[in-house]
Amino acid sequence: MHLHKFEKIWLIFGIAMLAVFLGIVGVQAFTQGQTPAGGLKKIDPEKVDVTAPFDNPGVHQLNDDTYEVVIKAMAYGYEPSEIEVPAGKEIIFKVTSKDVIHSFTIPNTKVNMMIVPGQINEKSYTFKEPGTYLILCNEYCGTGHHFMHTEIEVVEE
Repeated sequence: MHLHKFEKIWLIFGIAMLAVFLGIVGVQAFTQGQTPAGGLKKIDPEKVDVTAPFDNPGVHQLNDDTYEVVIKAMAYGYEPSEIEVPAGKEIIFKVTSKDVIHSFTIPNTKVNMMIVPGQINEKSYTFKEPGTYLILCNEYCGTGHHFMHTEIEVVEE
């Protein structure tokens, strides 16, 4: 098989770019600890209700400056349905799903996670201002998807 000079050049260029791309991904993944956001811890989605910490959803104070909010996402709702946290403190959201893929999004913040059954997602955020923040599901999860939301009440300490 005969390849034209320019075909050889582009073939070599394409293979070199593929090698560079895979090399960059490999360096990021293995030497710099880049991993997918959350989802590295797994649980049985059929046993979410009896598996710690999801057997006790809600707000838990870890220390003076840190709170953990444990949330279960399920068809057309989040549990707990009422969440109150203090402003200016680090809030660690720990979320999983019991049934189908959901999302956990707080608009106008950096909190946006895809919630996959059996995976535990964590995201840390500090609310600077008190107020009411909406939590939405942006992943279509069934006919009642448009009802799936809740609110976080951020209060002054």
